[in-house]
Amino acid sequence: MDDIILQILNGLDKGSAYALIALGLTLIFGTLGVVNFAHGALFMIGAFCAVTLQKLLSLERIEVSATEKTAWGTPLEIKTPYAELWFGHDFGAAIIDWSVPLAILFAIPVMLAIGYVMERGLIKHFYKRPHADQILVTFGLAIVLQELIKHYYGANPIPTPAPSAFRGSFDFGVLLGFDAGSIIYPYWRMVYFAFSAVIIGAVFAFLQFTTFGMVVRAGMADRETVGLLGINIDRRFTIMFGLAAAVAGLAGVMYTPINSPNYHMGMDFLVLSFVVVVVGGMGSLPGAVLAGFLLGILESFASYSPIKNFFETWLFLPSIDQIIIYLVAIIILLTRPRGLMGRKGVMED
Repeated sequence: MDDIILQILNGLDKGSAYALIALGLTLIFGTLGVVNFAHGALFMIGAFCAVTLQKLLSLERIEVSATEKTAWGTPLEIKTPYAELWFGHDFGAAIIDWSVPLAILFAIPVMLAIGYVMERGLIKHFYKRPHADQILVTFGLAIVLQELIKHYYGANPIPTPAPSAFRGSFDFGVLLGFDAGSIIYPYWRMVYFAFSAVIIGAVFAFLQFTTFGMVVRAGMADRETVGLLGINIDRRFTIMFGLAAAVAGLAGVMYTPINSPNYHMGMDFLVLSFVVVVVGGMGSLPGAVLAGFLLGILESFASYSPIKNFFETWLFLPSIDQIIIYLVAIIILLTRPRGLMGRKGVMED
């Protein structure tokens, strides 16, 4: 039972990232009808927003000591972060330590701006073009963004630690009545799941209970009728593109302590997230979230040693944890071509 609970926790952790990226993908497709293959790059850019802020906060002033010497007899260099000089030692050190959560404030305007520029500068020219054209141009944009990150930040992963208060692990087993040490789970992964739940809930509440969100949902159902009512639905959809970019960026920001940012992390998540969107149902926001968590849990159980060994030994399927999502996607699409919660008429001629 403790192994099962641990795999569920791991699945919720992976599913949180899948659900957030798939949610943004579905927002863009549901509002603009665009298949955005650059969405994984937005996740990557969000992660590098956290890297950038950490580097900025860690900038140091270097002074040469007039009295102290190194072991080699040279003058000792004293390095002091500017954050500590400006805000005091304790508060400045705390700011540096909490750079990842603070990067949320930095990433929101950056991602909104990137989403606005991307939609106005490129995507709007492909609204009425075939989906194949949209895929090609957005995939090309993703490669350009990936290479830019590689050029400026290098090809190696950049460690970005969580705040020191969340670097340990929580004894989940004791909380559930198991023996101490039976279920140990990192604090930050639980923080990431809680953060994802808040963001997902906020997006659904925004669409469900605000006038803006109601108009957007109406536009998703019947764009022409909403436009005939005198509402500038195009401007609202542009804002939704920016919000979708922000959701992907925030997912990337908070994921940096779990997986050190690298230039290809966007592509790694993009393919899986598109599978999540298709399984959940193209254009279905609840379907994207549901499929994200379900497939995350399936992938986690597929990596569980007894199950993995069974598939490798008896069914001769190596790396079942890498292909389980695609196998499930094939089965679901064969039985439910529109996905779990897909709507009739979406991407159907």
